[in-house]
Amino acid sequence: MKTAGLVLTIIGIIGTAVFGVQAFNDSESFNLLGMDVAVSKANWTPLIVSALVVISGLVLYGFNKKN
Repeated sequence: MKTAGLVLTIIGIIGTAVFGVQAFNDSESFNLLGMDVAVSKANWTPLIVSALVVISGLVLYGFNKKN
């Protein structure tokens, strides 16, 4: 379980970084009445799933440490 937790944590961190950068780059901005307005058209689902994988990996890794 400790190894599975570590692998899930690493994969989740990499996925969160990659999909996070991609999501932040998928935004457009335009000028409206002198103000810059940013509109995001990114798909946030992969980022949320990656974050959940990190959390589940940490739970598995931490659960094994207590025993």
